[in-house]
Amino acid sequence: MNRYFLSADAWQEGRLVLTGDEAKHCTRVMRAAVGDQIELFDGAGRSAIGEIESLSRSEVRCRVLSSETHQPVPHPITLCQAIPKGGNMELIVQKSVELGVSSIQPLITAHTVARPESLGKKRLKWQRIALEACKQCGQNFFPEVKKPLLFSDWLKSEPQFETAIVASLDDIAVPLKSMLIDSPIAGNVALLIGPEGDFSEEEYQSAYGLGFKPISFGNIVMRVETATMYGLSILQHEISAVGKI
Repeated sequence: MNRYFLSADAWQEGRLVLTGDEAKHCTRVMRAAVGDQIELFDGAGRSAIGEIESLSRSEVRCRVLSSETHQPVPHPITLCQAIPKGGNMELIVQKSVELGVSSIQPLITAHTVARPESLGKKRLKWQRIALEACKQCGQNFFPEVKKPLLFSDWLKSEPQFETAIVASLDDIAVPLKSMLIDSPIAGNVALLIGPEGDFSEEEYQSAYGLGFKPISFGNIVMRVETATMYGLSILQHEISAVGKI
C-alpha cells in the first residue's frame, strides 16, 4: 500500500486531505483512483488507512477507515555522522532511516572535505531523502536531519546520551559485545562515525571526554558508509535482544 506524509497540523477527524507534492505524487506518479486505499502518516507516530473519495491534480480527499498511534522506540538512536565526500551522505541518510535512526547529526570534522557554505541546501535535500525513506520502509517517526555543526561546536553543546559509542581505529577500541558486558544499552543511544581519514587524535580524546566509548568493527578498515550501516545494524540487533530479555 502506498504511503504519504501528512503533517500533524493537517489531520482531521474522519477525513484527511493530501495537497502539494504529496497530492501530485499520488495522482500523477502513482495514478491513484477513487476507491483506492492508501496509508498516511504524520511523522510523529500516527498513521491511518484512508479510502480516496475524490481527487484532482492538487488535492486528494480520503475517508479514514482506521487509524493507529504508535509508541516511540525505547532506545532512540542518534547517528552523529562526519560528512563524507561526494554524495555518500545521501546514501547514509537513506539507509540509516531504513535502519531505524531517530535523528541524524551531520558533523564537520578536521578531515571533512565538505564545504560548510554548501551544507544549508544539502540539509534540505537530506531531509527530503529521509522523508522518502520513511514512506518506503514504514517508519512512522520522521527522523530530523539536524543542522550541520563543526565538531567543536557540537562538543560545546554538550549532547546528552545514556549510551554513546564511537567507531574507532584506536588501539583501545573493543568489540561492541565486550563493551555491553560492562555497560548494557540504556536510554537514548548515539553512534559517532568519522570521515575519510578518521578522526584526529584531539577529536577522539574530546569524544571520550564526552562519554563516548570506543568500539572496533574488526580488522577490516571500512569505508565511511559501510561503517555506518554496519554499526547501526549491530546496534539494532543488540537493542532487539535487550527487548527480548
